[in-house]
Amino acid sequence: MKTTGVAAVVLASVVHAHYTFPGLVYNGITEEDWNYVRKTTNFGVHDHGPLFNISATDLRCFELEPGKGSPETMPVKAGDTVGFRVDGNVTHPGPLQFYMAKVPEGETAKTFAGDGDVWFKIFNDDPIFTGSWPDWPNWGKNEVSVTIPPCLAEGDYLLRVEHIALHNSQKVGGAQFYLGCAQLHVSGGGTKTFSGVSFPGAYSATEPGILFDINSGPTSYAVPGPTPISC
Repeated sequence: MKTTGVAAVVLASVVHAHYTFPGLVYNGITEEDWNYVRKTTNFGVHDHGPLFNISATDLRCFELEPGKGSPETMPVKAGDTVGFRVDGNVTHPGPLQFYMAKVPEGETAKTFAGDGDVWFKIFNDDPIFTGSWPDWPNWGKNEVSVTIPPCLAEGDYLLRVEHIALHNSQKVGGAQFYLGCAQLHVSGGGTKTFSGVSFPGAYSATEPGILFDINSGPTSYAVPGPTPISC
């Protein structure tokens, strides 16, 4: 079947409207999909659909098979940059955030469910307001990355990437969550540990950064969740 140029563009935009974060990127190497990142419910080639229900335990890591973990845990150095390959591109407006959770004693990065008030934020980006829409620096990216805090105590961690798409968030339940969790072992850092928030529980469906009318000409934005930690 042939398509016109316009139809091809429309089709491409539909296919790539959703996205996942399947491949860990470290030391310039993009690892095999789902080897260090827990396979998410939306991993399918023709799916990649988001999570809408922020009261669900899926908000932790959006895992296809909770309790299974990914096959491997990546050893990284505190202070290094770790990234995720984006399958598709970040094609919607909204904030990019990274959280970490230290795995408790007696568990490993592969077995830890991420339950409890264990998630601390290490990064979020902020928009600039130069036009009718806020402009986030993550727009169009096919790789996103973050610096592992240099003060972290050695141990196993989960690294959670999250992008909140706000193009339809003017109604309750309209915000779209794209996320995933990688398994890391962090060494070479400091001695600090951090408590944090739980997923679900960290966000409210009606807070300003989630129930947000992007088409109303906003001039400010309140990023959901806690303030990123500081070493």
